[in-house]
Amino acid sequence: MQGRTHNCGELRLSDAGAKVKLVGWFENLRKVSKNLGFLVLRDFYGTTQIVVETEEIMEQLSAYNYESTISVEGVVRERSSKNAKLPTGEIEVVPEKVELLGRCQYNELPFQINHSKEADENLRLKYRYLDLRNPAVKDKIVLRSKIVAELRQSMIAHDFMEITTPILTCSSPEGARDYLVPSRNHPGKFYALPQAPQQFKQLLMASGFDRYFQIAPCFRDEDARADRSPGEFYQLDMEMAFADQEDVFAVLEDVLPPIFSKYGIYKNASKPPFRRIAYLDAMDQYGTDKPDLRIKLIVQDATDVLADCGFGPFEGRTVKAVVASAFTGTRKAIDKLCADVEVQSGQKAYWFRLDDQGELVGGISKFVKERKDAVVSALGLKPGDFVGVTAGDLRTAQKTAGVLLKTLGNSSDAYIDKNSYEFCWIVDFPMYEIGEESGVLEFCHNPFSMPQGGLNALEAAEKSTEDALKILAYQYDLVCNGVELSSGAVRNHDPEIMVKAFNIVGLGEDDVKAKFPAMYNAFCYGAPPHAGIAPGVDRMIMLIAGEDSIREIIPFPMNKNAQDVMMGAPAEVEERQLKDVHIQIVKEEKKDKAEKAE
Repeated sequence: MQGRTHNCGELRLSDAGAKVKLVGWFENLRKVSKNLGFLVLRDFYGTTQIVVETEEIMEQLSAYNYESTISVEGVVRERSSKNAKLPTGEIEVVPEKVELLGRCQYNELPFQINHSKEADENLRLKYRYLDLRNPAVKDKIVLRSKIVAELRQSMIAHDFMEITTPILTCSSPEGARDYLVPSRNHPGKFYALPQAPQQFKQLLMASGFDRYFQIAPCFRDEDARADRSPGEFYQLDMEMAFADQEDVFAVLEDVLPPIFSKYGIYKNASKPPFRRIAYLDAMDQYGTDKPDLRIKLIVQDATDVLADCGFGPFEGRTVKAVVASAFTGTRKAIDKLCADVEVQSGQKAYWFRLDDQGELVGGISKFVKERKDAVVSALGLKPGDFVGVTAGDLRTAQKTAGVLLKTLGNSSDAYIDKNSYEFCWIVDFPMYEIGEESGVLEFCHNPFSMPQGGLNALEAAEKSTEDALKILAYQYDLVCNGVELSSGAVRNHDPEIMVKAFNIVGLGEDDVKAKFPAMYNAFCYGAPPHAGIAPGVDRMIMLIAGEDSIREIIPFPMNKNAQDVMMGAPAEVEERQLKDVHIQIVKEEKKDKAEKAE
């Protein structure tokens, strides 16, 4: 504490005349003369103006570099020129004694503290301890702390018990790459950092715990995105025994809206119950399973009226359309819109308009004019409407239309209400899908989910891939403003149903026992029906804070290449450390061979 009497955001006019001691960072000094200057002292809580009125103290301060830590003892007085923008703007402190506490050794900083967000991101991350001194950056971390504390309090109020689960565990096929940890005592064997506490929380249900939660760290070796931090992230992990998906929905619909309303940059948040949208309907109406319901546009099917219009890219394809009423964009704006869609989706978007005289104009209108009446009727067009069109196989046409809808929706306030948080549940996911890379039947969402129809549905589809693709699961996603906050499911707690579900993707009972021995065995001793979910804390706070990058709300994030440039991780280790864990580094020879060939 250094004996401070107040912090730098605390003093008010009522403190005038008091003798105080403040400590903090030497932010700035504006010199007026050799015996008059104005110093800004900053600590975690705010800033206070220090008025230097002696030559002695001016000389003392002039010897210190900015960002040194100092203590100031003096008397509070009313400011003659008040600053209404600052909580301490009505007062100033006249120093009687200044003491250097921690010297900043450098005359120049990597960036100006209060403008650190304008610096290169890698530079910010390298000097993150300086970046965090910026109140605009620090406040996001403070916000994170408050939200996590409130989430924890709310879950406890809903009778959930906080239980921590292991960090060192076994590798499990969760869908992403594991971080592996070699074992010193068991040569050739590895622990894995958990991608999620999935199995442990289900085992807690089998152990007789009724409601579990934790703010859980999760580790996945995957690439960074704007809404995904590489390496590690946190989630509000929860599980409920003797529960179905409506029980899970009820809890989150009670926990989340008050937090979004209280801390969010938008004060309006969806009231429960949140809208439920079946997965297939979401893909059909919005072109995505992460719809942004703030956008007041939908995707329409135009296959019947446009697939055979004579335009080559539509021939024999599924055709989707997005209609934007009273569109005022210029041709330049439309070209940019289509270019943006192609960049994001890898597919072309096409367009035409119904002008104010009711004629089809622009884009591909010449292919549509002969069937104008049918198109106008099918799409419900009115004069002034803009029509964006996509084509391809069903999934391609849908996904491209989804990108078109989002891009078009964000282009004008006429199509989106940007000042709200719109939640929805995406439900009834398919249990299986044909893998885009593998080309074979695989689990669509979560292998631990309960299929709708149970064992009967699985047995009926056991010999038919087509029938297997029709099976729906009790799986659900929570989506807010086009961002997936969480995935969850009613769990498959019956060993017989579990084995049958894995049989359909070519895995037998022995495979299930080998991959999930603890969970399979636990369920054989009588497990309760249970369900859960795990909203991403980082994504949630990113939305609440209105930040575009998830790194802004993480205290010490990695960069886009999964590097901690501040600590120098990942890093090489000493040979003896490798020997302890029975690891040998084998360098790739491809580059050497290529160099020799040259």
